[in-house]
Amino acid sequence: MAACSGVLHVTHSTGRCSACLDGQALDFSISMAFQPIVDVANRQVFAHEALVRGVAGEGAGQVLARVTDDNLYSFDQACRITALEWAARLALPARLSINFMPNAVYKPETCIRATLAAAERVGFPLDRIIFEVTEQERVRDTAHLLDILRSYREMGFRTAIDDFGAGYAGLNLLADFQPDIIKLDMHLIRDVDRDPVRQVLARTMIDLCRQLNVEVIAEGIETAGEYRYLSEQGVRLFQGYLFTKPAFQALPEISLP
Repeated sequence: MAACSGVLHVTHSTGRCSACLDGQALDFSISMAFQPIVDVANRQVFAHEALVRGVAGEGAGQVLARVTDDNLYSFDQACRITALEWAARLALPARLSINFMPNAVYKPETCIRATLAAAERVGFPLDRIIFEVTEQERVRDTAHLLDILRSYREMGFRTAIDDFGAGYAGLNLLADFQPDIIKLDMHLIRDVDRDPVRQVLARTMIDLCRQLNVEVIAEGIETAGEYRYLSEQGVRLFQGYLFTKPAFQALPEISLP
């Protein structure tokens, strides 16, 4: 299938792809930073998003520049496992949001095994894991993405679509699958308190999610004005520099407005 990158070949006798069988490791090391998603209504942390970093704290851009079709699967698996290991090490008190790459997943039930094993090994509860897919990665097979999301939900994980409104799927994806969470793209909400057009778009998306029973997270919040406007529209989950920046291999202090 196209969702397994060019070097991941299906082994028909087992229904598994070659990387699953070979267990090939990523050829460079990674670490994680953590940024909280704040529930302002209850004044507590709803979740922490794990953000990939180099082992010396190098930014995500530098790390992602080393990802190719040849190591995509290994990178996706390493991110999941490293996020869980650091979450356990830091005694993460809330949910853990893990970004995943749909193009790196051959078969959800198979490719999740390393994640399940890591969670069991470090003692991190499965019901506190959120799997978050970004719209900005061009999905080679939308039907395959839907299969992944539905499978993860059936396994008991929460699902989230990141950067909603900025990518390739948008409302078409939402029509076929309603995730537990949608994260409004930061470009959409930048200066939303001063931009009438962005206000109309934000209100429409928030109302749409409300009717579909989908939780909204406003990400990339940088100003008190953005926070106040979206809070007035009923948003209660926020993420951004207004509250705190990501902390490398640590849980950051949070500033609540």
